[in-house]
Amino acid sequence: MNITAGQLLSQIQNPADLKKLSKEQLHQVCEELRQYIIDVVSVHGGHFAASLGVVELTVALHYVFNTPYDQLVWDVGHQAYGHKILTGRRDVFPTNRKYKGISGFPKRDESEYDTFGVGHSSTSISAALGMAMASHYKGEFDRQHIAVIGDGAMTAGMAFEALNHAGVANANVLIILNDNCMSIDPNVGALKEYLTDITTSPTYNKLRDDVWNLLGKLPVGKNFTRDMASKLEASLKGVVSKSSNLFESFGMRYFGPIDGHNITKLADTLQDLKDIPGPKLLHIVTTKGKGYALAEKDQTTWHAPGLFDKITGEIFRKVPERPQPPKYQDVFGHTIIELAEKNDKILGITPAMPSGSSLKFMMEKMPERAFDVGICEQHAVTLSAGMATQGMRVFCTIYSSFFQRAFDQAVHDVCIQKLPVIFCLDRAGLVGEDGPTHHGVYDIAYMRGIPNVIISAPMNEEELRNLMYSAQLADNNMPYVIRYPRGQGVMPEWRTPFKAIKPGTGRKLRDGKDIAILSLGHPGNFATEAIRELLADGLQPAHYDMRFVKPLDEEMLHEVFTNYDKVITIEDGTITGGFGSAILEFMARHNYKAELRMLGVPDKIIEHGKPDELFRECGYDAAGIARAVREMMKNKITVTA
Repeated sequence: MNITAGQLLSQIQNPADLKKLSKEQLHQVCEELRQYIIDVVSVHGGHFAASLGVVELTVALHYVFNTPYDQLVWDVGHQAYGHKILTGRRDVFPTNRKYKGISGFPKRDESEYDTFGVGHSSTSISAALGMAMASHYKGEFDRQHIAVIGDGAMTAGMAFEALNHAGVANANVLIILNDNCMSIDPNVGALKEYLTDITTSPTYNKLRDDVWNLLGKLPVGKNFTRDMASKLEASLKGVVSKSSNLFESFGMRYFGPIDGHNITKLADTLQDLKDIPGPKLLHIVTTKGKGYALAEKDQTTWHAPGLFDKITGEIFRKVPERPQPPKYQDVFGHTIIELAEKNDKILGITPAMPSGSSLKFMMEKMPERAFDVGICEQHAVTLSAGMATQGMRVFCTIYSSFFQRAFDQAVHDVCIQKLPVIFCLDRAGLVGEDGPTHHGVYDIAYMRGIPNVIISAPMNEEELRNLMYSAQLADNNMPYVIRYPRGQGVMPEWRTPFKAIKPGTGRKLRDGKDIAILSLGHPGNFATEAIRELLADGLQPAHYDMRFVKPLDEEMLHEVFTNYDKVITIEDGTITGGFGSAILEFMARHNYKAELRMLGVPDKIIEHGKPDELFRECGYDAAGIARAVREMMKNKITVTA
């Protein structure tokens, strides 16, 4: 499908072209930019509602500021599609998130306009403040530094740490708080209630328009200084708000809230703020999905809907001919309810991902036992630890890549204290189009070195259920990690009876000759597929589903290294320090001599693409496994005429 940009947008190759337009023409630019995003994403896929909500802000920022000299940092980054289109990537935008195409997030080596790599939330204020302080040190006092952060991302502790520093750093930084009450799911917490109070107070909304104009008319001189005027402004704001202004208590000037879809007001306000030095915050109110009615009504569904008909709004779903396996996260979501109905000590925790992790099912059925704590991974882990001290069996479900943010809490608050928190690490391994900021490939390596923890990975849905069941049993007194991938499993009939699995016990799936394959987790299914192909070559690999990387099934490993002198390990994680490394350590401890090849994610950053494309690139898809076996067994292959 040939997608063309509108009349004005087609003339904009960079922000310099945008600045040639009159302010009145910006309305048309916004309409064309919004339509272009709709056209491309409906056909090619990607994130959707977030970028629609900041179209006017994106245009205003590049119209007013001198980017890239002025530094613009987008928090999270899935809202930056308009930014990419206006900064030289319009014609390649259809390759967004595709293998070898442009990234779905700002990326420093992709464009000089992408000042900071962002994929996880709540980093923008720290990054922009760092840039501002460096510019101040270099004497670049005319340089502007802007962080665009959503109210969902503002709930994270890191954002408040940065605010606390920004207020005393005397650096030229502007924080734009994009308030739409949404991240992926609806926001939660006291900050949401505070912002709602500000944006819905008629008195406050009138005063915020009048107060600075009033102060500008007062006789500023030796008897009435600008500092006194600012104090008066803050006092007046405090009178009409239920509490003193949170952001001004951090030492920064607060402006707003203003309509984030009024392009003229936005441009004028940003132009005025350029002349005010020091830290300041502009509060704008937007609608996620703005301009596409269905996305405005159901912002969670339309966060990243896949391909759809832009006219009817029909989201295209493949209709299978026969029953399909469920997604692993849905197996988790339904299984935790089954377990909780039998064990009243079970609770569920997720940091802002109830839909993605499928904890939403439990939140709907058992709202008093399942909690979304906002974008606060560190808090989620220590909260779970606190609950565990009181005898609760807490399933803390976090995306693997997000769990990295809570490593310190996992060490100190859970493992050192040996509290039986159950970490269900969703999206473990290569996740696909979201790319390196979301790949969950390091959890095995960084958790394996910590004492007092069980680390497991199911090969299929039945094993996921059994591992969850085993982790919540009363005789388990250890922190327990269960990692599973994004996407579908392999068992259409997955509601199997629960069976306890003893930690450190694997399964021998088939005997073989000469070579053994040791797999961990879902990639064991790739090995099964490869073995079917290898049998035709006269090769008969043994296959062991190890299930646990800590503790290892040492009895099974002794069997392997006693009977096989060629071994392949397979994992959906980094080879460096991962499952294969654990097997090498076992070999060294017991003085085994064998030829061992490790398949998994190599020691490099893996970019975005479809999962199958990335598995193939890393060499541990079925074809890669079969190739590795043939290479190791080349002297055993019989060639017939």
